[in-house]
Amino acid sequence: MINKKFILNADDFGLTQAHNQAVLEGYNNGFLTSASLCANGEAFESAVHDILPDCPNLGIAAHLNIMEGKSLTDCPLLTDDNGYFNVGYGYLILNQHKKEILEQIENEFRAQIEKVQANTTIDHLDSHVHTHAIPELFKIVCKLAKEYNIKYVRTQFEELYFIPKLEKHLNLNYPLNLIKIALLQYFTRINRKTIDEYQLKTNDFIIGVGYTGMMDSDAIEYGLKALDEECITEALIHPCKYNNCIKDSHTKEFSITQNMTLKDTIVRLGFDLTNYKNLD
Repeated sequence: MINKKFILNADDFGLTQAHNQAVLEGYNNGFLTSASLCANGEAFESAVHDILPDCPNLGIAAHLNIMEGKSLTDCPLLTDDNGYFNVGYGYLILNQHKKEILEQIENEFRAQIEKVQANTTIDHLDSHVHTHAIPELFKIVCKLAKEYNIKYVRTQFEELYFIPKLEKHLNLNYPLNLIKIALLQYFTRINRKTIDEYQLKTNDFIIGVGYTGMMDSDAIEYGLKALDEECITEALIHPCKYNNCIKDSHTKEFSITQNMTLKDTIVRLGFDLTNYKNLD
């Protein structure tokens, strides 16, 4: 029997109260198995004190964030004068070999890992907007994973697959998402060598890049149908549960966690629902 593992992960845990509520309900009333915690999120304290005690078996990542919010360290090459991150993905790619920038990134990542680790057990590392996929940043993350005894680091190889719904492919985000897939596949081929060098572990596939901004239950189902080999697959979603009637892409992603028909389909496709801490 083919051994296939599936992790449903909520990125941006701790970013806002709406993200926190989605994790709480996604875990207790749905089938969310993992969440990535932002150390610099405005709702971090609520996440660790109000939400995590009610989610005892939830897997937790440190969601390394140098793209949004206030820094935990002094890193003027990454922030504005008030300490808020203001760099883009292109800036990080173009400057990934500059020593001063890498030193500031490492200090910030270290502070974020330590803040999360002081409050809960970390079972893997990932990042906001896939910044750690940039190869020189990935080396830093693997170095820190080894130092802090974190076995898994997310990589971003997504198999190209198609959902038979025309409106998704007419969405203006879709061509850009295809470029993101190609770039992240290229980075992942490099980064898996770094994983091996540091004797760490990673997932085989992700789901959540090609249909970024359009994620729903179909995106999960068709993504998994494209995988017929032994693998660890992580679907990354960005769910929110608001206290009002707001409906956006984040509420649609929250609905994924509540779809028991989808859960049954995942099991029928031969996947075990799990998280990184339960893989070993």
